[in-house]
Amino acid sequence: MAAMAARASQLITLGAVLVLALALADVDRCSGAQDYDFFFLVLQWPGAYCDTRQSCCYPRSGKPAADFGIHGLWPNRDDGSYPQDCNPDREFDPSKVSDLLGSLRAQWPTLACPANDGLRFWAHEWEKHGTCAEDVFNEHGYFQAALRLRAQLRVLDALRDAGVQPDGGYYSLAQVKDAIQQGTGFEPFVDCNRDESGNSQLYQLYFCVDAAGSRFIDCPVSPGGRPCGARIEFPAF
Repeated sequence: MAAMAARASQLITLGAVLVLALALADVDRCSGAQDYDFFFLVLQWPGAYCDTRQSCCYPRSGKPAADFGIHGLWPNRDDGSYPQDCNPDREFDPSKVSDLLGSLRAQWPTLACPANDGLRFWAHEWEKHGTCAEDVFNEHGYFQAALRLRAQLRVLDALRDAGVQPDGGYYSLAQVKDAIQQGTGFEPFVDCNRDESGNSQLYQLYFCVDAAGSRFIDCPVSPGGRPCGARIEFPAF
């Protein structure tokens, strides 16, 4: 009889533990447990995107301004890995960013061919990257944060103030990094691509943002990317 009572007590205890574990799992799922340590804000120079063998197409809204546009705001981990496609049920809904569309066209333009209105590009960025940061941002907040962070940097002004001009001239990697650090307070990772003649050219800049998506930080890890040559062209656009 005592053995049966002990067995019953064990079963009750195990049942309680199981119920607690399931409850905690539900809380974890509902709270969108964070699976990243920081964000990369990636800016792209349109002149370098277009000056390749692949070339580019201007969006239907017209040629973008000659300035660094947003490529994405990407959650990343300190070990160099990153989450992606975290919530297939959260498809991009243009109606949720209707008040931001003018800013997105101007500051987050698409240059992919064939020419389009940008919705496919923004959908890709939200569904692949933004859905992995839903503990911090809803769809509107994600795009609004990227626009706000970009505006804080004023990268092109920083480069021009240091005499680094987008006129087809050549500069060293140190010149580019130093100019941006002096002007923004943060040193970016510089990603280069190649023009039609094979010259290394300034293509993308990676800045790091804290896990709350609110402020810039020193980068904990390199994003990798394509190396730059000794001479970096800053192509016109």
